[in-house]
Formats: sequence, C-alpha cells, structure tokens
Amino acid sequence: MSIEVTKVILKSPLALVAAAVLLAASGCTTGAPTNTAAPSAPTTTSATPAATPAAGAAATGANAGAQANLPVTLPVLDAMFADESFAGELKSKLQLTDEQVEGLRRVATEERANLDEEGGESRTTTEATRRANEKIRSVIGAEKATAFNAFVSERWAGGAGPEGATGDAKPNSVPSDTRIVVNAPAYRMDVFQSGKLVKTYKIGIGYPEFPLPQGMRKADTIIFNPTWTPPDEPWVKGKFAPGKKVEAGSKDNPLGLVKIPIGLPSLIHGGKSAARLGGFASHGCVGLTNQQVQDFSVVLAGIGGAQLTPEEVAAHAKSREETKQVKLSSAVPVELRYETIVVEDGRLHIYRDVYDKGTNTEENLRRVLEAFGVRLEDLNEQERAQVTQALQAMARDAQGNPADGQPTPTPTPAAGKAKGAANANANTNANVRETKTIKGQKQVVIEIAALRGKGYPAPVNLDTGGGAPQQKQKSQPKRKA
Repeated sequence: MSIEVTKVILKSPLALVAAAVLLAASGCTTGAPTNTAAPSAPTTTSATPAATPAAGAAATGANAGAQANLPVTLPVLDAMFADESFAGELKSKLQLTDEQVEGLRRVATEERANLDEEGGESRTTTEATRRANEKIRSVIGAEKATAFNAFVSERWAGGAGPEGATGDAKPNSVPSDTRIVVNAPAYRMDVFQSGKLVKTYKIGIGYPEFPLPQGMRKADTIIFNPTWTPPDEPWVKGKFAPGKKVEAGSKDNPLGLVKIPIGLPSLIHGGKSAARLGGFASHGCVGLTNQQVQDFSVVLAGIGGAQLTPEEVAAHAKSREETKQVKLSSAVPVELRYETIVVEDGRLHIYRDVYDKGTNTEENLRRVLEAFGVRLEDLNEQERAQVTQALQAMARDAQGNPADGQPTPTPTPAAGKAKGAANANANTNANVRETKTIKGQKQVVIEIAALRGKGYPAPVNLDTGGGAPQQKQKSQPKRKA
C-alpha cells in the first residue's frame, strides 16, 4: 500500500491575464458578438454522425445540482453583461430599475478591472462569492439579491448537451458513448469514443473567481484563428486600442490558434503555456497550449463526423490572418464534472477542493466507494487512517489553506501507524500528516486493496502540453495490504 502526493506551484495569483482577463470580449466567452468571429471562408464537411448521445458520467453532485453549485461572482456577472439581452431581462424578469442595472454593471466592471495578474490579490471562490453578495445587496437590496443570484446561476449553468445526452448520478461513471469529459479538480480532459477512452489532455481551468461550470454542454464548431476585439475598459488603456480588432495572428490575441465554443460563456481554447496547465489559467474555460488544441481539433473533428487532417490544421496555423470554421456533422457532448474523490484504475485519488464546494467529506467518500461495491468499513485500519488524513489535507482552498470550517489536519494514533508503513514504502513522496507541505499538495493517491481492478480508466495517450503524448499510464505495482 502506498501514498503518492503530487505538488503544485501556487505562485500565480488569482489574477487574470491582461490579454485574457475579459470574459466578455476575450478568451473565455462565446456571448459577445465580437468574439464569435464569422469565418471568412467557412469549410463545412459532412460525414456519418459519430457522436451518439447516451447516458454517460456525471460530476460529484450530478448535473441536477449543477445550477446550485455555480457561485455568482462579480467577474461572472461582468461576463453576463456581454450579452446585450441580459440587462433587458433583469428589468423585465426581475423588475430592476435602470439605476439598479447600471449599478450592478458598474460594480462588476470595477471588480474585473482590478484583477491584475502581475500583482493582484489572490482570492478563493468562497471569498469571491461573499464579496459579490455584499456588492449586489448594496445595489439592489437583500430581497431582490436572492432572485438575482438564482437568475445569474441559471444563465451560468447555461448551454446543454446534444438532445438525449445526459449525465449519470453515479460518481466516477465511465461513458458508454462518444463524448468529452472534463474533471476540473484533476485538471484533466478525456476523449471517449463509443465508451473507450482514446485520449487524455492535461488542462488549465478557470480561476477561483471564474470557476469552470458543471453540467452537460456540446461542441459543434471548431474556429481557427479567431479574432478578438478589446472593450473600452480601464485595463485596456495603454495596452490595446478599445474597439479595434486584434487580428488572429497577433501576439496580443489571448485566444490562441483555436477556440471551440461549448456554451455561454465557456470555450475550449489554446494560447496557454505548458506551465499554466495543471493550474488556474482561464475564465470559466478549458485552457490548452496551441499544440494541444491543434491536436484536439483533429480528434474532435474525427469523433464529430468532420474531415480534418493534421496537415489542414497546420495550414490554418500558417495563415493566421484568416479565420476559418469547421462545423461538425454531429455535436459532441461535453461533460463538465467536479469530482474530487475518484477511483482510478484501482487507486483512490483525492484532489484538492479548488472551488470550495465542500466535496471532500466522509459522506461523499462513502458514496464513491459504494459505487464500486466497497464500504468504508471494508478498508483496513491503515487504509482508513490514510483516507481520513487525505480528506482533511485536500479540503483546502485554491491557495492551499484550510477551507472555511475545515480544521488543520492533526495526527491520530491510527494515522501514526499508517505513517510508519508509508515511510517504509520507497514510492512514498510525502505523508499527508506533514502539514508544512500541505499547501503544495495537489492530490493524494492511496492504493486500496478492495478497489483493485475497479474505477475510472487511467489516462491514455496523455498530452501534457510539453511534447509528444505519453502512452497509457501504468498503475504502481500492487502490494498486499
């Protein structure tokens, strides 16, 4: 039995790339007209539909609870105002006055304008949500704030999968159809074809103030060389000319070589450095390097029934001034999950609760174990002690600090025995009880005897953004408990 701890560098502040900060006019939104560039010479191909909707996998909390799990933050609100219909609906559906709507727009704009990657203050999703509630209440009052938050959450949940494509309430479910599965806490995106995992990508996810949403979405269009139009906002002045289109090939374009809309206001897009993968890198989007997103475009086109070769993708990259669009003949379901407890190929992975959702609990652990026919009581003493400590260790916010209401892990007699066994194992990188290293921990991996041969598949052809894809990961040698 072994414990493996992966470390993550938390140097980047919770701030948003100046050239990518703006959801409404930047890399992670599909709602603003200036961001959905019409192709100059669209190429649309048809083929036999490849993506077949069917019940697949779901996030911890399931799709039914996705709306309730979406926090309302001021950057999210700012993105909503990119849609011209949003302000009108606030007036007609919530009976807000012109003054109240403009007040909300002002506080959202001010908050987003203050986000500066070079020196911005790091925050957490909990803190960002609390701050937003205070500002919103100050503008429209407590009574209307409740209805307003529900309305924004519904829009933020946005989008939907192709007709008939749904998630499954069972945790760690393996799709039986063709779809994309993204698990934010694992910084992982998987491509399934007819129920078989064929490709895995390491990704960057939305900042805590702009978390990647949950639920079913769909991808039906690949846009090469998207353009970008900076807004007339304070952060733009001195960097870009407001309203002047930034061409597709410009180094200042935050969208990279490709963007793939997956429902307002999210995208899968390139433009990220390999160093940003495995961490916070976007505004409610899935971030990839340009190399990764080009590879993913070919894979996505293949499972979506379109003809697209690596040579054609390379040609698009060379003609950066020309925006082109490839339409899939079958929309591919994209499932956005939030699972911090995952049984993978016989091992228990417990990831940091990066968006403060309170998922690393014994109750949730039991639900995951029981999905694979294992009870918590079936674990031996060492395994239970290690799992308990791992849950405490990973119940931490985006900065590695104990989440609200979560105590700092403390040694227990059983955990002490587990430490001795773990330290005797040559594959052990760290022990979950060593709180001085907790801030650098991204996940804890524990081998559980009863889970051998069970769980979600290990990465296949893993593309880490740093070069050639790795072949399927192999599990560590099995050891007797």
